[in-house]
Amino acid sequence: QVQLVESGGGLVQPGGSLTLSCVASGSIFGIYTMGWHRQAPGKQRELVAVITSVGTTNYADSVKGRFTVSRDNAKNTVYLQMNSLKSEDTAVYYCNLVKLRTYWGQGTQVTVSL
Repeated sequence: QVQLVESGGGLVQPGGSLTLSCVASGSIFGIYTMGWHRQAPGKQRELVAVITSVGTTNYADSVKGRFTVSRDNAKNTVYLQMNSLKSEDTAVYYCNLVKLRTYWGQGTQVTVSL
């Protein structure tokens, strides 16, 4: 089994920055992809960014140029650096890990507001 724990969410003003972290533990070895999704109230969960075990990244168009996903394989940790935050970035952000199946964290709230 794999467990994922996110941290770093909170309240930030428009134009501000936050960094989310997600630590994976459990049966982790070999090749796996990690990433971030988000879900705003009344909307479906959507992809934000993913990163493969060799560092290939992919981003949603809405966050390109503002968000950066990275990972530290030695620490089994994935990060999401979020800059120039907008009110529409407000959502619960979920970390996931894909290896034979998809594992999800519990989510961390990000609120962008004055």
